[in-house]
Order: sequence, then C-alpha cells, then structure tokens
Amino acid sequence: MRITRYIQPASRGFAPVLSFSRNPWTGLRGEIDRLFETALTDFAGIPAVRQFPVDLYEDKDHTYVRAELPGVNREDINVELAEGCLTVTATRKTPAVGDKAEESSSFSRSVSVPEAVQTDQVAAAYENGVLTVTLPKREEAKPKKIAIAVK
Repeated sequence: MRITRYIQPASRGFAPVLSFSRNPWTGLRGEIDRLFETALTDFAGIPAVRQFPVDLYEDKDHTYVRAELPGVNREDINVELAEGCLTVTATRKTPAVGDKAEESSSFSRSVSVPEAVQTDQVAAAYENGVLTVTLPKREEAKPKKIAIAVK
C-alpha cells in the first residue's frame, strides 16, 4: 500500500485546474474494500475467492490473455466468455496427507474484452502451468495500411 501525503495547494488568486490534478485518494476506497473483504471472509470461515495476475497483450491479429496457474490441473480450469467479459476460474487441490483432508483453493479473474473479437474463434491452451487465451480480432478491427497519394 502506498501512502500519499496530502498538502493543501496554495491559492494565489487563480482557480485551480481540477481536471488535470491527480487525486491523492484514488484507489483508497478499493484498498479498504479489499482489506475488509479478505478480513471478513477469513473470519467467517467462508473460503475466499482470490484473484491471480494476468498479462494482456496484442498483435495486429490477436489479443492474448496469459495467466500463470502452477499446480492446477487442466480439468480444474474454466474459461468463459460472456457479454464482453472473459472469466477464468481455477481450483488448486492439495492432496490428502496423513490424517489431513484434501484442501482446495479457488481463484478467479475477469477481464473486459474489446467488442472487436471474433467470439466463435476464441481458443485456450494450457501447458507447463501457463494458460493462454487467444482472442482473434475481426477483420474490420485490424489495422490497415492506407496509401497516401501526393499531388
């Protein structure tokens, strides 16, 4: 967590430009919500659904979503694309050892997907603990080179 010290701006007779200033409280609400959510779910005994990091990148033909999910079996991964949102859920199971029962942890992540994706050709591959979801772009969304005529 990053703490930002707030200093009241000195007024010198001009109106401050609020549209270009950065609010030092940005993200504080989300951070507080996250702290309460993790504290309350752990306290109530409800298993918390945790998020995992994803990498998003694109080239001229595709958008890629890459997630590292070590120790997760292929059968325990669910990829769903609905209403412009890609949701990846995974469950990592720890086998029973001695008198300890089998434990499982659930992870979930949702990513907003651009409208220019061909939803019928989305593909997912999982190998060596890395899930890669390939989202092909529609033809009209791909960049095109336009020749400029000089007169």
